[in-house]
Amino acid sequence: MSETPSETLRGPGTPAPASGSERIHAIDMLRGFAVLGILIVNIWLFSWGPEAYTEPPGGPDGAVGATDLWIWGFIHLFAEMKFISIFSLLFGAGVAMMSERMATRGIPGRKLHNRRQFWLLVIGLLHAYLIWEGDILVIYALCGLILYRLHTRSPRRLLWIGASFVAVVVVVIGVTAWTLPYWPEDLRAEAAAEWDPPPAEIEARIEAMRGGWTEQMPIRASDALAFGIGGFLAFGLWRAGGLMLVGMALYRLGVLTGERPAGFYRRLVAWGFGAGLPVVAAGMWYNAAVGFTWEQAGLQGTLFNYVGSIGVFLGYVGALMLLARSGRLERTQTRLAAVGRMALTNYIAQSILCSLIFYGHGLGLYARVGTVGCVAIVVGTWALQLAWSPWWLARFRFGPLEWLWRTLSYGQRQPMRIA
Repeated sequence: MSETPSETLRGPGTPAPASGSERIHAIDMLRGFAVLGILIVNIWLFSWGPEAYTEPPGGPDGAVGATDLWIWGFIHLFAEMKFISIFSLLFGAGVAMMSERMATRGIPGRKLHNRRQFWLLVIGLLHAYLIWEGDILVIYALCGLILYRLHTRSPRRLLWIGASFVAVVVVVIGVTAWTLPYWPEDLRAEAAAEWDPPPAEIEARIEAMRGGWTEQMPIRASDALAFGIGGFLAFGLWRAGGLMLVGMALYRLGVLTGERPAGFYRRLVAWGFGAGLPVVAAGMWYNAAVGFTWEQAGLQGTLFNYVGSIGVFLGYVGALMLLARSGRLERTQTRLAAVGRMALTNYIAQSILCSLIFYGHGLGLYARVGTVGCVAIVVGTWALQLAWSPWWLARFRFGPLEWLWRTLSYGQRQPMRIA
C-alpha cells in the first residue's frame, strides 16, 4: 500500500527502511489524503454491498430520499475512483523511489522489490479472505511484480505506456457495448442479474453478513476470488497498473514531490477539475436518465467517471502540492503526512473497524445504517486516524503493519521504538 521505501543506508551495500529525515513530505501528505478519502467510497461495500456503488442506497427501509441522492451523488462526483487512482500513482512513485535509491548504491533492487511484493500479496490475501473482500493490495502486488521491469523507461515513455494501459478499459467497454445486441439471451440475463441481483440474493447476502464470521466466509471468499482474478484481468492491471507507470513518470518529473513551479500546479487544478467534474456529472445525469440499467449505466455509462476521474484526481494532486509548498495549515499537513506514513496500517484498520460495526461478529448493522449514518462513521474514523497516527509516530518509527512488512521484506527485525 505504502510502497514508498525511501531507503536509508546503514552500511555498505545494505538497504534499509527510510529514516524520518529522508521522507518526502508532499508524498506522505498526498498518501494520507488518499487513504482517508478512499473510506468514503469503500463504506458502501462495508455497509450495503456492491450494488450501492452503481445506484444510490436508501435508508434501512429501502426508500431512497433526496438526502440519500445528494450524498451518493457527492461521493460519486468527488471521490469514487479518484482516491484509489492517487494510490496507484503513489505506488508507482514508490517503485521508482526504491529503484533510484538502490541504483545510487550499485545494489540490484529487483530481489528486494520482489520480496516486498510477495509479502504485500500475502497481507492482501489475508485481508481479502479474512476481513474484507474489497481489498486492493492483491492487485497492487501483482501489478508491482509484472510492471517492475518497465521502471527504467524514460518518463515520456512511461507516460505513453501508462496512458495506453488505462485506455484498454475504454476500448473493451466500447467493444462490449457495440456487440451487446448480438449476445445470447442467457448471457444477457446473467449479466443483468450480476448488475442488479434479485431480491432473494440480496436478502441472502444481508442475512449472511449479519451472521457470524463463518457464515460470512462463503460470500467473502467468492467475492474476493472474483475481484482478485476477474477484477485484476479486466480492470486492475490496466487502470491501476497504467497509473502506476504514470506515477513513476510523475515522480521522476518532480510532479509528486512538489518540485514543479506553482503555476504548473495551479493549471493542474484548473484543468483537472474544470475538465473532469463536468464529465463525471454528465455521467451521473446519463445513468439516472437511463434508470441505472446495466445495458447503459453498466457499460458506456461507466466511461464518464472512468475518464472524468482522471481530471479530478489530478486536480487533487495539484491542490495538495500547492498546500505542501505553501507551508499553510501546518498542523493539518503534519497529521495528513502521519496518516500517509502509516497508510497500510490505517487502510487495514479501516476494514477492521468497519467490519466490527457492520458485520455480525460485531454490531451487525449491515444494511441498517442510512447514508447520513455512513458518512458519520467515515468522519469519525477520519478523526481517529488523524489523531492516533501522529501520536503513534511520535513514539515509534513505523506503523505496526509497516514494521511487519519491512521486517519480512528485509529478512531482519527492524528497530521499532524511537530512541
